[in-house]
Amino acid sequence: MLILLNLDAPRKSIDAIKAKIVSQNCQPHEIPGESNLAVGITGPTHTLVEDDYRFMDSVVEVVRVSKKYKLVSRQMKKNDTIVKTNFGDIGGKELAVIAGPCSVESRDQIFRIAEEVKKLGIKFLRGGAYKPRSSPYAFRGLKEEGLKLLGEVRKEFGLGIVTEVLSPETIPLVEEVADIIQIGARNMQNFTLLDEVGKSKLPILLKRGLSATVEELLLSAEYIMAQGNFNVILCERGIRTFETATRNTLDLNAIPVIKKHSHLPVLVDPSHGVGIRDKIQPMALAGVAAGADGLIIEVHHDPDNALSDGTQTITPEQMKNILNKIKSLAPIVDREYN
Repeated sequence: MLILLNLDAPRKSIDAIKAKIVSQNCQPHEIPGESNLAVGITGPTHTLVEDDYRFMDSVVEVVRVSKKYKLVSRQMKKNDTIVKTNFGDIGGKELAVIAGPCSVESRDQIFRIAEEVKKLGIKFLRGGAYKPRSSPYAFRGLKEEGLKLLGEVRKEFGLGIVTEVLSPETIPLVEEVADIIQIGARNMQNFTLLDEVGKSKLPILLKRGLSATVEELLLSAEYIMAQGNFNVILCERGIRTFETATRNTLDLNAIPVIKKHSHLPVLVDPSHGVGIRDKIQPMALAGVAAGADGLIIEVHHDPDNALSDGTQTITPEQMKNILNKIKSLAPIVDREYN
């Protein structure tokens, strides 16, 4: 259920509404909007009587939310969410770009790539310190040493850091260096982890699972938001289908579908989406054309010798070509890229 209030509603009235919600064994969530302040309600809302709230001070409207996901739903918040960070916004008119290697391999490697990313004008560097791999014998990241190197890169180059967390125990370590915490595809339905990152103050980049439906992705986002963290960024990164010509099938249908049903920003990851280096540029452009709020792309100075995901990683020069095309494409789809 959703309670809409005037933007100038006094704190006394808001607190009275929230106290009533809590007294009925539900949870209130304040959601600021452009024209109203919304108080979303989660929990056993079927027990609530709408008229008990409709006539309380400052209440404009009481709405039943029909979706399984409540806080994520466009019914709960009509205007788009813009996730703000110290290095730029994600969502809104300007396209966001995140680039960097699949994993942090060494000090020389991550500093070299960070320098190239900075030269390209990109504001966010991605890089995995903890890497979930299909094989236990594959390179699984430098772990704490990788986080340390990311912290040094952040300080040296002034780049926002996007890195993955694999377990609740490592969240405090990741929070020390990250500006955005990534939940990878394999952990999209790790509900214990989702609950814990929902308590973080940092934005969460939630990747779609390998075989997850759009609804399952949105319900996973609901887990995070139900814990109080509304700074969630969704990511379409391809799903597993019967097609074997590419690593995954980049489901660009999902972008307008998500935009219709949710207010959260959406990024496209063409690197994992196709898994083939020369297909990244066309799919990156297709993602922007489909309505994505930005891109996350794997970039390495020496992709052929990368310790993970080299075949789907591009060079800084190839990334530059993509950015130049995005600058031309952005105005056509009513976007900006500076």
